[in-house]
Amino acid sequence: MALDVRSKVDSLNSLFHEKAVFVHMGATMSKEEELDVIRSGRIHYKDVDIQEVSVPFIGETTAILLSKIRLVAVVGGNEVTNPFVVTEVYVKQNDTWMLASLSFTRLITP
Repeated sequence: MALDVRSKVDSLNSLFHEKAVFVHMGATMSKEEELDVIRSGRIHYKDVDIQEVSVPFIGETTAILLSKIRLVAVVGGNEVTNPFVVTEVYVKQNDTWMLASLSFTRLITP
């Protein structure tokens, strides 16, 4: 499944909370920096194999989406494959769920 996220930047902009933070392979970015990476195509998600998903809630206004994935991406022109746990934290404000944090944690697997 090829993922063309660049065409969805406007919808992502409205999903991301203004104070959202993003962590990818040790780099921490703001909302605008994350959107710029998507717009530029510097990282292109080519394929994702979703292996496990869970969504624990904290009260009625916070949800944590945990996904164990194997991601194939093109970074700097090179195709790379990595196993990750993706942690997405969503907060509910005015009856709208918004992404507050997104982190990719690379798994060390044999």
